Amino acid sequence: MITASPAARLSPPASDWRTLWRDAITDPRELLEAVALGHLADRLPPGDAGFSLRVPRGFVARMLTGTPDDPLLLQVLPQLAELDQVAGFSVDAVGDMHARSAQGVLHKYEGRALLIASGSCAINCRYCFRRHFPYGDEMAAAGQWRKALEHVRQDASITELILSGGDPLALATSKLEELSRGLADIPHVTRLRIHTRLPVVLPQRIDEAFTQWLTALPLQKVVVLHANHANEFDADVDAACARLRGAGATLLNQAVLLRGINDQPEILEALSERLFAAGVLPYYLHQLDRVQGAAHFEVDDARALALVEAVRHRLPGYLVPKLVREVGGEPSKRPL
Repeated sequence: MITASPAARLSPPASDWRTLWRDAITDPRELLEAVALGHLADRLPPGDAGFSLRVPRGFVARMLTGTPDDPLLLQVLPQLAELDQVAGFSVDAVGDMHARSAQGVLHKYEGRALLIASGSCAINCRYCFRRHFPYGDEMAAAGQWRKALEHVRQDASITELILSGGDPLALATSKLEELSRGLADIPHVTRLRIHTRLPVVLPQRIDEAFTQWLTALPLQKVVVLHANHANEFDADVDAACARLRGAGATLLNQAVLLRGINDQPEILEALSERLFAAGVLPYYLHQLDRVQGAAHFEVDDARALALVEAVRHRLPGYLVPKLVREVGGEPSKRPL
């Protein structure tokens, strides 16, 4: 496992998470300078390849300085390859728009409804399958969640509500409390699942107000994190995970298999071990969603299967994530 050598000058002091959010790096040239790679600025695509850069300084501090192929840097730095038009890659890679059931609601799978809670993220990952999503029109949190919750209220088959985005923890805790109040009269919803990258990239978001809200929820609680490499973890992330567990949440992780970032068995093994050390179980290893602009991250299925088989030989079964692909219109993730 590679151990990061973060630049101390980038580590933000303990502060309110909203201050740290606003202080994120949004200029690719500033990011390259911060990791001693300013001489590579001429390799950046014009206009950030149509998808803006955003990365918290605490996450940048975990990057290896002077290392163009650092696995954290490659997840967020705009690349010229994003401009390539590749057959089979589209703006709606997983059929989100066909699954729309109400404002901000995607209803793909039996028993579960997904709310697009926010269009914002603390970090913009270059492989994001919703990098082209029309968030301005599809926000479940608009109007105090009324339209989204009405859809859920009318369908008694929905027992699990999934908050996604964007990142649902981009919302103020007061907005999440609005959701709680709206769920109070929907008895068939017994489980809340939150898909979030913030505890990894901006762990200060898991503050006292949030943990109090989560603890008080009278529902089963699952928090699905998103980390792709062991170097994404540090003591602050460990502390955020501990606070989530203390609030009664089960912690899982979804990773994406990414060429040049985690497509080696020892890297996937280290990720699983590091997740478990933080109290998080590996859940899914996703094959890349074929979104326009991300083709350079793709790993072919044969190699993906070989990688997971190698990890299976190295680790106990509970640390081996399920290799899956999401296919629009199918009733579940497709195991590979």
